Amino acid sequence: MGRLLSIDYGRRRTGIAVTDPLQIIASGLTTVPTHQLMQFLKDYTSREQVDTIVVGHPTDMHGNDSESMRYIKPAVAQIKRLFPAIDVVYYDERFTSVLAHRAMIDGGMKKSDRKVKGTVDEISATIILNDYLESNKSRF
Repeated sequence: MGRLLSIDYGRRRTGIAVTDPLQIIASGLTTVPTHQLMQFLKDYTSREQVDTIVVGHPTDMHGNDSESMRYIKPAVAQIKRLFPAIDVVYYDERFTSVLAHRAMIDGGMKKSDRKVKGTVDEISATIILNDYLESNKSRF
């Protein structure tokens, strides 16, 4: 069994989280500059087995695609071309940035550390992956 990997895609930075090999626990992995994402995925998947890549799907309050999907869709198409053996799925990411900020505050993170934008992206990717794991638990 391989890991699940999640992506909180942004125009400048992309947060990444992964599960353990048993797909039980999601943990933040890193934040990479978006222009380096494909190389990061190539390097990571050469070392670790990844079964599924979960990509945050930003929507508005009515469930419609947000404006940022115009950047995400081409990236997802490229991921699917580069990694045809890995499933790529979208998962709703509404409110993940708000939840990430709340998690940092609740966790006692200093205000100066909370200003590091990459931290929010990584935590958002972790929230997306945790939510995805929880939603799939009900299927079994």
